[in-house]
Amino acid sequence: MKKKLNIVYEDKNIIVVDKEPHLLTIATDKERERTLYHYVLEYEQNKHKSNRIFIVHRLDKDTSGLVLFAKNQKIKQELQDNWSNNKRYYQAVLEGKLTKDKDIIKSYITENKALKSYSTDAKHGLLAITKYELVETKNNLSLVNIEILTGRKNQIRVHMSEMGNPISGDKKYGAKTNIYKRLALHANKLIIIDPKTKKEMVFESKFKFKF
Repeated sequence: MKKKLNIVYEDKNIIVVDKEPHLLTIATDKERERTLYHYVLEYEQNKHKSNRIFIVHRLDKDTSGLVLFAKNQKIKQELQDNWSNNKRYYQAVLEGKLTKDKDIIKSYITENKALKSYSTDAKHGLLAITKYELVETKNNLSLVNIEILTGRKNQIRVHMSEMGNPISGDKKYGAKTNIYKRLALHANKLIIIDPKTKKEMVFESKFKFKF
């Protein structure tokens, strides 16, 4: 199955793709082929059958936005070894009005048997740090810009829900609305250090929630 990809950037070492919502980044036991990884690999192997693709990081199935792939194992390893130096930004629409216009949320996140993440103590979870800033509030919804300083599973969804403002469309974490008929979370900016040139590279997705 060939799929048209929204390619933001590509060179001989990396490829950055703007992922649509409702699409897995990588395969699971239930879904092997309808994944972003599979489609990017197919795209590369259409150029040459020996081409390979390596996942550097991932987004939740229902989150849209920028995903970075490496074209060889060495580049993948360099990117992952220095991943904490990169910056990742998101845009989200939250339910309700915020008590603080901006804040830094820190907690320790783990996962229960139902695969739902939640905050616990330092002994049982991994440190998660999320920065957010309010852009606008309208009709009891809040548009926010978010930066994550760690990359825990469902981190943004957990932190927004636990502060009383779940992401619209996020029924799993307590949302009562579904304004956009999808999870209102989009990875709109990614800043990395090029493994070869050591220069900063900035990638952006122009997508914005109509608010």
